[in-house]
Amino acid sequence: MDIPHQRLVYFQVTVEAGSIRRAAARLNIAPSAVSRQIGLLEEAMAASLIERTRDGVQPTRVGEMLLDYILQREKLDQHLGERLDAYQRLETGEIRLIIGEGFVGDIINSPLRAFRKQYPGITLKVNTGSMQSIIDSVIEDEADIGLMYHERVHPQLRFWHSSPQPLVAIMSPEHPLASETHALTLEEVAQHPMALWGPSHGVRQLMDDGFREAGVRPHMVVQTNSMEVLKQAARSELCITLLPAFAAARELQEGVLIARDVECASFRQARAHIITRVGRRMPRASLQLLRHLERWIAAFSGPRQEAR
Repeated sequence: MDIPHQRLVYFQVTVEAGSIRRAAARLNIAPSAVSRQIGLLEEAMAASLIERTRDGVQPTRVGEMLLDYILQREKLDQHLGERLDAYQRLETGEIRLIIGEGFVGDIINSPLRAFRKQYPGITLKVNTGSMQSIIDSVIEDEADIGLMYHERVHPQLRFWHSSPQPLVAIMSPEHPLASETHALTLEEVAQHPMALWGPSHGVRQLMDDGFREAGVRPHMVVQTNSMEVLKQAARSELCITLLPAFAAARELQEGVLIARDVECASFRQARAHIITRVGRRMPRASLQLLRHLERWIAAFSGPRQEAR
């Protein structure tokens, strides 16, 4: 039932004032205007809403039901106003973030930690996914912000910030190639056992393109969808793996893994991207998180001092 708000106001003031004349005086309008609006309200409700007594007017049973509805709606309006106010002050809200698995360690310890300290009332929902699942989630509005690696252009994505993050060879300090000081060729890398992502992963697609252009085939002995498996395989001296340096930031800083540059133009041109859907209106909280992420990814270069 669509009841004009003004008619509800006239009815409420009439009940509170105890008479149509006193209600009209409070509303600064003619008593006949108040009577007419209440009459229209009674017509819409198909019931009498007030009855006259020696002391003025009082609500009928249906009138009491309507008055209770008005009071409940006022509480809901007040609650909505309080929630909107808190939302605008960034005291409440929810942001859905989907990221590549390689970003997990550093993003939690740096920009997300700083954001949570500044806006403790904001809930962050963070999921990981492949490059394609990140793109799909952002385009289909299942995620507000995406953080992905390698992809450069897409007609439905807005790229807020992109940071160069070359693909490098990650290995144990005891690996035979660890002592090399020059940038490794793909021919050199292909001679050693490798642990690689599955075919659908963005890093794997970038790697496959590079090896294909060089006319060599990698010696793959481990294929996985787990970042941890890749790093553990490299730590065990079993394999080399190919990752952006930030994906193994902690291990590189601790010295349990080392990074070596690879002589491949496409590897060097790879980038990390912060994305949203084109045309999506971003809430204030999401815009603030985007700024945190932009500052982080602009400053973050990973442990590139370990690469030669």
